[in-house]
Amino acid sequence: MVQGVQGIQVYEGNKRYAADHGWLKSRFSFSFADYVDPNNMAFGPMRVLNDDIVAPGRGFGAHPHREMEIVSIVLQGQLQHQDSAGHTEVTTFGGIQRMSAGTGIVHSEMNPSEEEDVHFLQLWFEPHTSGLSPSYEKAEFDQAKMVNHLLPVVMANPEGDAARIHQDLTLYLSDLQQGKHLEHVQEPNRKRFLFVIEGELLVNGSIKLGRRDAARMTDVTSIRLDAQSDCRFMLIDLPA
Repeated sequence: MVQGVQGIQVYEGNKRYAADHGWLKSRFSFSFADYVDPNNMAFGPMRVLNDDIVAPGRGFGAHPHREMEIVSIVLQGQLQHQDSAGHTEVTTFGGIQRMSAGTGIVHSEMNPSEEEDVHFLQLWFEPHTSGLSPSYEKAEFDQAKMVNHLLPVVMANPEGDAARIHQDLTLYLSDLQQGKHLEHVQEPNRKRFLFVIEGELLVNGSIKLGRRDAARMTDVTSIRLDAQSDCRFMLIDLPA
């Protein structure tokens, strides 16, 4: 971890915990599985961000979850979801999977391809209410609307093509072209998680983020994001 300016902590992508199981290669942004760090358990209601690569024909077999909102964002390849409520979907980039585990659900996530890895981000958030009925949703967004724009793809009160989540948060995706900038303003007493998927980004004129770097921001109401190269990133507006 590198300390930036006040209210912003920078986490370098190449210093994340790495796990290699052959068929699965993962990087963990928070404590997960064998990686335990009492100082890195969560950020607000955000509990997990795993950066996973799964080999063809492999995946996570049927396993249970409870009381968690789980979002999967496919970056490359195909991800197949199946669950005990009867949902079966295959998602590629441009689609968002949201599962509310609620009182309990069993699901699997597999790579159905025989040739191509699937690379995806899996995020877990604590719900605002316990005891919810389990549910699943696949939402598809217009990728062109990401260009030089913060596109909301997961929201508590969805607009457009965004998926619904049971937490007071908004998850944005953006493709910011080199030389362009965006600004984001939020209410006081909130948090912000910024994750660079590809490219280079400058935050508030002084903090440089590269591929897979992250910044966790607390009580920073306004930020400016300048693309130092063509850049794809994720921004999450979170409650404190």
